[in-house]
Amino acid sequence: MCICFGSVFAVSKTFSFQFLQKPGPYPIGLKVVDQYDRFHAYPSSPKNLSKPSVGDDARPLQTLIWYPSLRSIGKPMTVGDYARLADTEIHFDEPHPEQNRWRSLLKTSSEIPLWAVRDAKLAKGHYPVLIYAPSGSSVSWENADLCEYLASHGYVILASPSMGVSTRDMTDDLDGINAQASDISFLITYAKTLPDTDSSEVAVVSWSWGGASSLFAAARDPRIDALVSMDGSMRYYPGLVRMAGDVHPERMTIPLLFFTAENANFLEDLDKHHDGPSADIVGPSVLNAWIHGDLLTMNMLGMAHPEFSSMFQRRESAQRFAENQVADYGRDDANTSHAWVALYTLNFLNAYLKHDASAKTFLERTPAENGVPKHFMGITFRPAQKVSPAKPRFQKGKIEAGAIPVSAEAEISYGRHVHQRVGAAIGGELSHSQLPRAESRISCCS
Repeated sequence: MCICFGSVFAVSKTFSFQFLQKPGPYPIGLKVVDQYDRFHAYPSSPKNLSKPSVGDDARPLQTLIWYPSLRSIGKPMTVGDYARLADTEIHFDEPHPEQNRWRSLLKTSSEIPLWAVRDAKLAKGHYPVLIYAPSGSSVSWENADLCEYLASHGYVILASPSMGVSTRDMTDDLDGINAQASDISFLITYAKTLPDTDSSEVAVVSWSWGGASSLFAAARDPRIDALVSMDGSMRYYPGLVRMAGDVHPERMTIPLLFFTAENANFLEDLDKHHDGPSADIVGPSVLNAWIHGDLLTMNMLGMAHPEFSSMFQRRESAQRFAENQVADYGRDDANTSHAWVALYTLNFLNAYLKHDASAKTFLERTPAENGVPKHFMGITFRPAQKVSPAKPRFQKGKIEAGAIPVSAEAEISYGRHVHQRVGAAIGGELSHSQLPRAESRISCCS
């Protein structure tokens, strides 16, 4: 199955990953900022004598910033250039290439160029802020293609690696989620200092374990206006959500776009993929509880969990792809699905952050009306329920406890693509491909 959608998509006939979307109107720049969060300790951090104001235990956050830029004659970043950034993720002044497995995993793709030019001059203007929250233990640039694509359409995107409280590897527990949630808020604060950002419009885009962290961050940080979660762990670890104590999906009022991977045997596979405490995965459904914010759920019918990351796809062997493969959806189909994820993400963000009418119309149409081939996705939308006017009004990102919801009506139409029409509004729940946790532990790619 291949996708043809005017000049936006190309027909893919390859066994490797290709990002099929075309760049937007802006050239893209990339800055790498080595900085420390001095308010959160990181005992494994090395001494840095060049920064005497920073304590030895300050948390290192190598921060990548993609942004709209002026056109540059500079050489664009390659896959290999991104991979080399992992040499100095923790030890900024002491590269450790021998500890960087990404160099070997992406060796066959290392010369492939992307779009961003390092340190290109900023384009004029102020742009909405996106924080990208990577999967468990992963690098900040695991979805560099998507981040560059969004920047080319007028967004500033910031990302840092997924790390535990005091270890480079993420931990599959509340401490790990809380650490990444704090990193998200740190990046939002830092973004306000940049000359090209509009910090009044902020969203978090995430994959896998980063989805749980983005939920925790949004529950605590009222600056977050919307969430995009690609098969995020908030759906698969409701027990951890419940144990947090201060994270209440039923009180959230911000819009959520949630992509699911496909796994018809998800319930049967729970025991196989989850080796932690059973309490972590037992609890109320986050998506079912998301009733006070718009919820757009997209079931990607042919996508396995690793296929939401461009760099994980590039490092994936043919054997690993076959192990993760959904039914008879092949590599071309994975490229096609990934491209549609990018396009729907862009339109969701344009609708809710930029309040763009054409993006809103795009989301209201059925997949078929948008040119999506048959059997690639199903969509459901659930609009936010209203609150009794006698109760406290909504807060940004939250709703006061005790507010009484009023049922919302929606016209539902069924076809080959499930789609729920709701007039002027722009959510639901569907399926999956592996229990999403720290990627280093599910070994989704080799």
